[in-house]
Amino acid sequence: MPVIRRNQTAKKGLPPKRSPCPVAYSLDNLGDRWTLLVIRDLFYGRTRFKEFAASPEGIPTNILTDRLERLLARGIIQQMPAEDGTKRMAYRLTKKGKALGPVLRAMRDWGLTWDKSTRVLA
Repeated sequence: MPVIRRNQTAKKGLPPKRSPCPVAYSLDNLGDRWTLLVIRDLFYGRTRFKEFAASPEGIPTNILTDRLERLLARGIIQQMPAEDGTKRMAYRLTKKGKALGPVLRAMRDWGLTWDKSTRVLA
């Protein structure tokens, strides 16, 4: 019987795809409690680690570091020198990351519709 290897084309350092299902792919990339909040903050204009860490949800810094690394590896964000001339780095959405705008707007609208205690944070 031949050996079946899952997603032999997986990018280095990333887990293999679970299946060819597009929903599974989306969840593999975005399906935890923090990733979409980091992406939300990028849409709100936040670009620096300290700005993400200061969000009201209180993401632990070790998890924030991990999520930024994952988003970089998946091509959803890119890193660049901060505009203030310091040695610190900043982040911005790639074309792939910006394509998540409609997804985030739909999630925002769903939350606003079904839980009246929610509000848009900017």
